[in-house]
Amino acid sequence: MPSFDVVSTVDMQEITNTVTNAGKEILQRYDFRGSNTQVELDADGKQIVIRTEDEMKIEAVREILITHATRRKLDVACLDFKEAQPAGGKTMRQEVAIQDGIERETAQKIVKDLKATKIKVQVAIQGEELRVTGKKRDDLQEVITFLKSQNYGIPLQFVNMRD
Repeated sequence: MPSFDVVSTVDMQEITNTVTNAGKEILQRYDFRGSNTQVELDADGKQIVIRTEDEMKIEAVREILITHATRRKLDVACLDFKEAQPAGGKTMRQEVAIQDGIERETAQKIVKDLKATKIKVQVAIQGEELRVTGKKRDDLQEVITFLKSQNYGIPLQFVNMRD
């Protein structure tokens, strides 16, 4: 029986390159000269931390990160920008979570939406991915088209297609 997996993965090497290139651009830009602005990847690699002086610079760093992620062909939906918070002294801090994998609530919403379409497929949640199985390959292609048209707030990839 034909099947495929729906996953949401992020290339961590590309995230590292994005953060490194954004840091280099911040060092070179005139509007950041003399400011104590930093962009770094957390030790566990699950989030990016932005530290700077004010909200305006945080927005500028956010745009730089989005630009560099787009250049590296990363889907920007994998970056979840949290609320900017005041840190020690006169600095601000913003955390950017890197979404890797499909969370249980999102997976359940995808399964519910697929059942509502009445396409004859079975969907199974397997950890942080979904396995879609059907009798006909056309049904699977219809599922892929449907999922591409939806917005779940995470980038979806379709891998491991088998006949």
